Amino acid sequence: MKLKLARTTLKAKPKTIELDKLEEELADRSIFYFDKENSHKELKELIEYFEEKGYSVYMREVRYGMDENEYIYEVHIIA
Repeated sequence: MKLKLARTTLKAKPKTIELDKLEEELADRSIFYFDKENSHKELKELIEYFEEKGYSVYMREVRYGMDENEYIYEVHIIA
């Protein structure tokens, strides 16, 4: 499954990442930011994937502006 990482600027296009690559990066960091273009269903699948592997996963929306569409997803994946 491919997920879109959060944009670094408002006009940038989101970069994609595979679940395998994400799992490799868990050795270096445990907090990831995902773009609003990801569906809620995809993020639920991400949570289930890591919970089945024994990780604790926490997800929340982070609003960065006053507009309703200005948000990203913050996901904590902890061993």
